[in-house]
Amino acid sequence: MALPTTARVVRLTRKPQGLPVATDFTVAEEPLAAPGPGDAVVRNRAFLVFPGLRTLLGDEGANLPLPRLAPGDALFGPALGEVLAAPEDGPLHPGDLVVHLHGWRDAVVADTGQFTVVDQEFPEPLALISAASAGYGALTRTAEVRPGDVVLVTAAAGAVGSLAGRIARLLGAGRVIGTTRSPDKAERLVAELGYDAALVPGAARPFTEQLAEAAPDGVDVVLDLVGGEQLTAAVDAARPGARFALVGAVAGQLDPRRGGGSAPAVVDTFRIVTLGLSLRGFTLLDHPDLEAEWRERLAGWLRAGEITFPWTPVAGIDRAPEALSRLFTGDGFGTTVVEL
Repeated sequence: MALPTTARVVRLTRKPQGLPVATDFTVAEEPLAAPGPGDAVVRNRAFLVFPGLRTLLGDEGANLPLPRLAPGDALFGPALGEVLAAPEDGPLHPGDLVVHLHGWRDAVVADTGQFTVVDQEFPEPLALISAASAGYGALTRTAEVRPGDVVLVTAAAGAVGSLAGRIARLLGAGRVIGTTRSPDKAERLVAELGYDAALVPGAARPFTEQLAEAAPDGVDVVLDLVGGEQLTAAVDAARPGARFALVGAVAGQLDPRRGGGSAPAVVDTFRIVTLGLSLRGFTLLDHPDLEAEWRERLAGWLRAGEITFPWTPVAGIDRAPEALSRLFTGDGFGTTVVEL
């Protein structure tokens, strides 16, 4: 089989003014480097569209775990691909499915160490490129769900939150509450994803009132992906000793007036002190041991039908820039994936 000599790649054309739009990017066909002695050639099957790109495209924030993107740069991110060629004495073989960070292109040549093989028996390989492992890590490492806990998950219809409700339940939570800005998605959270209640910030009814009704005795665990008013309300609804895992800051990333790297929120520090609340940020980079554990548990839950992987498909790399733009308008449900 002839190996590809070109690749279609999504590049940033200009710095976004506010939220990114499709015309900020271009899809170009470019020469693909010839593989070196330790390289593999991989054809991508799918890649992840994720809100963290808003921060990398912006001009705010310090100590970011990934490099910023400037005009001319190729986008990147989690992807699922098939090995076309690899060194005979290496860890990869033609036909292997692999996950890696060379998304936003249809083919890649890179050192074999940059690819992780997907077990042939893994029930749904596409789930491995989602960001859901962050939810699992936050609920097991930072907030540590205990039997009977009341758990609040913000942005519950997104890539992390759409699995976090089931994960919290499987870890022993007694009641799981989610938030989403779409009434239709709120219905799906309860009907399809195991949430006991779904709240809609921005609706006619005040969010604090909705939360008080859903959790009249307060919340024990908060998996926060939003910040802003939802974090404010969650602190006000916290029980003594409640644990907050802060995983995202969508309120800032969705604000066109900001640069994607800040998300100020007002919280009652007196309440944090007197109730002994803990608020801690979570990043996957701080937990290198997590990935193998997550894969094992996810595989078992998928096989047993105890968890599902909701995702929104996008057909073809040409639609990828528009898919990123639509991610910020809330059009998807679960993980947004570009299929190639």
